[in-house]
Parts: sequence; structure tokens; C-alpha cells
Amino acid sequence: MKKYGLIGNPISTSKSPALFNAGYSGKYVYDLIEESDFDTAYGRFLDGYEGINVTAPFKEQAFQKADRLSDVCARIKATNLLVKKKNRIEAYNTDFDGIILSVIDVLLPDAGYDYYSLYGDDFSIIRKLLKSIYQKKPLAMIAGCGGAGRAAAAAAAEMGYDTVLVNRTVEKAVKIAGDMPGYGFRTAGLDRFRELFTASDLVIYTIPERISEIDGLGKECYADKEKIILEANYKNPSFREKELEMIRDCGSVYIPGRKWLAYQAFTGFRILTGETPDFVKISKVL
Repeated sequence: MKKYGLIGNPISTSKSPALFNAGYSGKYVYDLIEESDFDTAYGRFLDGYEGINVTAPFKEQAFQKADRLSDVCARIKATNLLVKKKNRIEAYNTDFDGIILSVIDVLLPDAGYDYYSLYGDDFSIIRKLLKSIYQKKPLAMIAGCGGAGRAAAAAAAEMGYDTVLVNRTVEKAVKIAGDMPGYGFRTAGLDRFRELFTASDLVIYTIPERISEIDGLGKECYADKEKIILEANYKNPSFREKELEMIRDCGSVYIPGRKWLAYQAFTGFRILTGETPDFVKISKVL
């Protein structure tokens, strides 16, 4: 039986095994490969697994191991998935796909799965849709510049958003902008969080904890925009009932991290196995 897994540390509470088993009804083995160092985890992958998902803190090291990068990986310079193919290791980034499909679910209600089934990672139709919705180029704010922030920035830009990277350490934002010069990213510190949040049509929040700047967001920061707010953290969301109530009252849309995770898992598992998993069953796990 073919074996797949997840490397990272800590990962004992990861939902990946449950998602994978649901998607394939237990057809394949999926293990948590939790090791304190990357080389040991990577060695276990080479010895016994067809492919692996990769999470913190091993994403950067995994990227360096690939013999072939997908187009998205090459642009983002980050991976969350490695697959054995003949005599090489291929790297992919499905955080990117998960973000775009989650946004598509809002722009074209609940159509993300159908869009991916029809068009795969051709997102040109979404760029055309955004142009028809907005009179001028829409604005996206990416909060956080870790691995997920990289994918979020590229995804927003690919959809056609004017994208600003916001991070407490501005130098990290500047580095991402320098790594992907073709997107023309702008950068800012958290001192501009409220201003940019208010002005943005799309906010992608990838910071792993709640920052105090969220407390300063009043109803006026959500009003008159119909903005989309997508949060990466599904275990302990930073946008809580107070914020969710304001979002609802203002006609904006909040996309929880579990939606992003479902699409990331769906697209990633399909790459790992070459077979399409059951998206409905994956979603039910979450």
C-alpha cells in the first residue's frame, strides 16, 4: 500500500491524517512524521513514502531539497508538498491554490470546487471577474510574512489585487517583495494596519496569533467596503465574535481558516496521489 505523510514539529494535533483518510476512504496510509530535525524527517520520507506534506518549521529546508519546482513554487520560493517522481523530487505549493479557491467561493458563491475541476490553476477568469466588479484595481492587505504570507501575497497578486505586505518587522516584507519583484508588492509596518485594513477589499491574515491592532478596528473599518477577510488560523482564530458581528453587520465576508485548509488539502492530496479525493468528506472533517 502506498504511504504518504506530513513532516513538521509539533504536528501531533494535525488534522491532515483525518482529512486524507476521509478524502480516500482509508485507501492509503497517511502518517505524522514528527521529528526534531529536518534531516531525520526527510530521511524517513525518502525511505518509505511516495510524497509528503510539509509544515513548520521545515518548509524552507524542504524547498531546498527539490529537484524540480512547480511554477508557483519557483515564484514564491516556498513549498508545502514534496513528491517522488521517477528519479527526482518535485515541490509544489497548495497554500496558493487554497487561498484563491477560497476567494472564488465568495466571488462566485460556492464555486471553488467546480472552478478547480474545470480550469485547474488557470485563474485568468478570476482576474477578468475582478475587473468587472471593481471600477479601479482592488486592494489586498497581507498581514504576516511567513510561509503562508508568501503564498497569500502571490495569490492575491495573481488574482489582480494591488497587494500590500504588512509585517511587524518591515524588513521581512521587503525581502518577500524583493524575492518576487514582478508583482510590484508594497510594504508597510503594523503601524498602518488599521489604515490599510479599512482601505482594503481583501484582507488575508496569516499572523499565527491575535495582534493588539485588531482591538482597534471599529465598525467604520468594515463599513462601505463589502470586504473579504480570510484568516489562516483555524485552531485559534484571531477574529472573534465581536469582529464577526461587525463583519456581518457591514455586509462583508469572513472566510475561516478551515475553508483554506480544506482546499489546500484537496489540491495537495490530488497532487500526492494523482487521484481526486472526495472534497465533501474532507470538508465534513472540518
